[in-house]
Amino acid sequence: MATIRDVAQTAGVSTATVSAVMNESAYVSPELRARVQTAIRELHYEPSQVARNLKRGRSQLIALVVADLANPFFAKLVHAAEAATAAWGYSLVICNSDEKPDNERRHLARIRTLSCDGVILVPVDVASHQPQRNLEGLQIPTVHFGRVVDGDKTDTVTIDNVSAARQVTNYLLDLGHRRIGSITGPLHLTTGRGRLDGMLQAMQARGLEPAPEHVRSGEFREDVAYSVARELLTLPNPPTALYVASGVMALGAMRAMAELGVECPGDISIASTDTIPGIGGLRPRLTRTEHPIVDMTNEALRLLIDRINQPSDQPPRNVVFQPSLVVGESCGPLAHVKTKLNT
Repeated sequence: MATIRDVAQTAGVSTATVSAVMNESAYVSPELRARVQTAIRELHYEPSQVARNLKRGRSQLIALVVADLANPFFAKLVHAAEAATAAWGYSLVICNSDEKPDNERRHLARIRTLSCDGVILVPVDVASHQPQRNLEGLQIPTVHFGRVVDGDKTDTVTIDNVSAARQVTNYLLDLGHRRIGSITGPLHLTTGRGRLDGMLQAMQARGLEPAPEHVRSGEFREDVAYSVARELLTLPNPPTALYVASGVMALGAMRAMAELGVECPGDISIASTDTIPGIGGLRPRLTRTEHPIVDMTNEALRLLIDRINQPSDQPPRNVVFQPSLVVGESCGPLAHVKTKLNT
């Protein structure tokens, strides 16, 4: 493979002259320029993109740290981010924290050694976040995706979690349900806390509140939600409707229903916040609110590129997207719920 020294020797010029021709960084006479360009063609010389990026102080790498790559929601985020970063001329480095703070800290340390130009982070360790800095101590532009870190001064792109839960819960209430349970996400995360708050607000507005035994954490995990749903469905006085705080947990809950022979919506109604790829093939079709995930990803990248190109101390920008309610067949009127669950 030819080097810049080979080009310089073939053209009979210095390596500085070759660099000036390639980067258009200094005047080179037409004669010398032609000799360099001829040598480049003859030797099929391709300059090192890594070296050129380092010279510019850029790696052209953007890191995406997701919370759980096994969750199809985050797989869809990765897919959207790959397309968006390529459109901006960047490459994507993908990391999976698996909802574990130690993994997150390890990935962020690795990102610093890779000299990534920016980070899109789904935060896990929300209690101890500090601005990310590279090996030279300079702050790495960062955008938090989906989750807000209290008191943090980082740009964020999120969904209105309270509104999402309120929409679903109001829909269940309008169907006549009063005994509504919930499988929540972790309440130390703004997503889990906000969705529970939205449910409680909707019920409180009608003078109601869920029974304590009807509200359980599913940790945003399908297997945990499956176990929790089995517990809820086998209570002496189970809920007649269930609000599940994520699509992947809804899959676990519906699997538990199928194994227990509980019909949906004949025995219990179920609805969720957010969706996952392939969920449209479920029967009955799940009633849920959906994230505009592609639009959210594009906005996160736009904010990040803006910070990369124009570093500044301007206040953090917080972009909140509104969810939309998609009505399926997984919810029915209370009057249709079988007597054994309607006592």
